[in-house]
Amino acid sequence: MAAKSANLYVRIEPDVKEQAESILSVLGIPASNAINMFYKQIILHRGLPFEVKIPVTKHVNAEELSESELSAELEKGYADMVSGRTKSARQVFSDIRKDYEI
Repeated sequence: MAAKSANLYVRIEPDVKEQAESILSVLGIPASNAINMFYKQIILHRGLPFEVKIPVTKHVNAEELSESELSAELEKGYADMVSGRTKSARQVFSDIRKDYEI
């Protein structure tokens, strides 16, 4: 293993740091090791080791819709339900946790 002699100074939102370090603590991984792993993954992938993009999902605010737009959104939801394109609340929240690593 190469000697660790380079320093990295970053500014990060305190709550992001706290949440991440809490998770790393449960995993038994010091933050410096996690950052080192991240950098190694950048090298292996020759870029970020995950996609960076704007989510396709469009959230709908019912309060901002006209009556006909709201009706159209409700019809889409009903069509999804009838065709079986639904998820349980448990699955939805599980997916959100995975997406945001909560």
